[in-house]
Amino acid sequence: MRRTVRRHLGKVVAGTAVAVAGTAVMVGITLPGSVSAEESGGKDGGRSARAVDGPGGTPAPGVVRQAPAEGSRGTGSDPLTDDEVERAERIALGRPQALAGENVAGGKGPQRLGVGLAEPDADHTDDQDPPRRADVVFYDYGDDALVTRTIDLDTGKVERTGTQHGVQPPLGREENAEAAELLIADPLGAGLRADFKDATGKDLTSPGQLMLTGIVYRATPGAQPGVLGKCGEHRCVRLLPKIPNGAWIDGRSYVVDLSARKVGRLG
Repeated sequence: MRRTVRRHLGKVVAGTAVAVAGTAVMVGITLPGSVSAEESGGKDGGRSARAVDGPGGTPAPGVVRQAPAEGSRGTGSDPLTDDEVERAERIALGRPQALAGENVAGGKGPQRLGVGLAEPDADHTDDQDPPRRADVVFYDYGDDALVTRTIDLDTGKVERTGTQHGVQPPLGREENAEAAELLIADPLGAGLRADFKDATGKDLTSPGQLMLTGIVYRATPGAQPGVLGKCGEHRCVRLLPKIPNGAWIDGRSYVVDLSARKVGRLG
């Protein structure tokens, strides 16, 4: 049974008690997509299933058949295999065209965001089995730039490198964790720390104690304090932290500018 933490007299929203805690809000609800492996029960998060076929070899109702073994190389428009993803990343970051830049923690090299199958070029749009190409996407915090490298997986060469400013794709896990670390350490994170303490009886000292989702924030003229005025040019995040197996903490009033490593409050 889920327990709702009440730090102060809250108000009822859609039948659920909401406790206002200084600077953060504890929400005792389950949001869409909030069920995690940790909450499902069992070592495999309840996802394991044994394939049992019904009459005629068809899968029995409600049973998930095991996926076939994945090869090292896909074909056509198949998603990239794990081997292809690893190879694309290795080529994108390797010499002699090594990428300079800065990651979200200020370390050497740009922040990896993801790898996806590249669209066929104009010469191969009608091919049944076009050359396999991958787009490897990074964010360079040193230059506030989105960097995309297109890799030809057949030849192992970097076809091109594109750089864009002001483009903000979804945030990665490491970026959400860095944003949480900055918020936890900041005076504006007092409400988050207090709500976590009330819910768990423990001090909140690191992002690893939370389940984290982040939303990219863009500045709107006059809608936020000056400390957040460059969001959009800078990479900024609004966090939606959740206590594992517990409540969500509404941190939407707080924005972390990852580029400037500063925290601001909206409203």
